[in-house]
Amino acid sequence: MGPEVLVMYYVYILKLSNGSLYTGFTSDPVKRIRYHNRGSVPHTSKFLPVKLIYYAAFTSERRAFEFEDYLKSGSGKAFRNKRLV
Repeated sequence: MGPEVLVMYYVYILKLSNGSLYTGFTSDPVKRIRYHNRGSVPHTSKFLPVKLIYYAAFTSERRAFEFEDYLKSGSGKAFRNKRLV
């Protein structure tokens, strides 16, 4: 049996070319940012290029998803604007 591979999950915030912010979730942030900048994500495709301005890493997929969900809520947006960006 080989060594256990630790998979990380990331919540990220992008700044779009129009100044707005986009919050997402991925297990491969480099690939995902490239995907955004290729115009492959409908929500961000009209506001290229995008710039990574924040990310947080989690060992639990569930916790990462919950944090992303929180950052998309009203209180989460207030927290994001005051503490993260």
